[in-house]
Amino acid sequence: MPDSARATIDAVASAFTELPADEVTDTGVDGPIGWRGYDGARASAAERTGERESVVCGVGKVGDTEAMLIAFEFGYLGGSLGGRTGLRLERAFGRARELGVPVVSLIATGGSRMQEGMRALSQLQRIARESALTRAAGLPQVAVLRDPTTGGGWATLGAGADVTLALPGAQVGFAGSRVRPPGDPAAYTAEGQFASGHVDQIIDPARLRTKLERWLRLLTTPATEAAPPGALGDADLPDTGWAAVEQARAASRPRAESYVDDYFEWREDISGDRCGGVDSGVLCGFGHRDGATIAYAAQCGTATRPAGFRTAARLVRLADRLGIPVLTLVDTPGAANDADAERAGIGPAIAEMFEALASARVPVTTLVIGEGGSGGALAFAAEGRTWVTPDSYFSVTSPEAAARILKRAEPEVPTTADQLRLRPQDLVELGIARGIVGPAR
Repeated sequence: MPDSARATIDAVASAFTELPADEVTDTGVDGPIGWRGYDGARASAAERTGERESVVCGVGKVGDTEAMLIAFEFGYLGGSLGGRTGLRLERAFGRARELGVPVVSLIATGGSRMQEGMRALSQLQRIARESALTRAAGLPQVAVLRDPTTGGGWATLGAGADVTLALPGAQVGFAGSRVRPPGDPAAYTAEGQFASGHVDQIIDPARLRTKLERWLRLLTTPATEAAPPGALGDADLPDTGWAAVEQARAASRPRAESYVDDYFEWREDISGDRCGGVDSGVLCGFGHRDGATIAYAAQCGTATRPAGFRTAARLVRLADRLGIPVLTLVDTPGAANDADAERAGIGPAIAEMFEALASARVPVTTLVIGEGGSGGALAFAAEGRTWVTPDSYFSVTSPEAAARILKRAEPEVPTTADQLRLRPQDLVELGIARGIVGPAR
């Protein structure tokens, strides 16, 4: 059995003030559908746990950030969701909006409470409405998946959070252990959900308080804008287009991870597109710089896959809702164009990223740090706010592809690169880039 709700709160918060219960008493015997023995089961659960319901809600201090904490008590009927649970959650979300504070859900639940029938299941709509209202208010929601997190608790508070953290080995899935079909048990674990792009981080319980402190600080302290990073690589501008391509493709050139580590004092990554995919060639998250937060979406030099575009679009939309400026780093030979990428929707995924950047209200700054290959690179670039490093290029397509399209022989590839005017200085002259950044300090 997982730790109690109050022990979990004590583990992450330095102070906690519980919301008044003010419960509505059920009419009739044994709940809304007269489930025989339900009143007795609730009385036994209350005696065993000291709680009157399956959630404990209140305002807590996590590091320097005040937040609404919702902690599930698994010992109370398996942390199940019933009518009174829904009422408590509704009041917790409403109070969070009144105070303007983020919501942290510490989840351990088996799902909807069978003894209340459809009354219990309908609480998921109630929770979804409250979550949507809180999202519209511009307040972040963070979920911590304890063991187990299944059913409606996973499909609303867990999977619906802005950032989803999970404890190692936790059972996580829509189907609980007694109702799922035979198959791969790993799919129903925190690690399985992380691998499939549905969980952002697996957190050691000993570091949970620290991680929550960092996440809440990042999500509530937006910077004004993101200045372009300085260049970390070769400071000499290329003489020819082909020289620019060779510089950008050099194995020794600094990559995205070096740039974000140099730019931020510390950072936290998000992972996955929430559609079943993860692209290790795209790095997304939020970083702390000069006392404030900037979001980042960075290509890492590989062909960007559908999951990469969708994860980056997810990052941009979240940052935009929270008022956090965005830094994007362009470095890709292009979008993945294999059959698997087409089946996974590479076209719609690129369109999703274009739309996210085009509709963003927060400032978005782009730095091209390596290869800028066609539309797969342009989807990460902010119109009118793109900068380039001396060891980068940006092109309508690769010189090799351009030569093939024009039916030119391989020896003509360098000449084709020159004709494409893809050098950093060309991009500034053409008005594609605002400028060439100097060396990082």
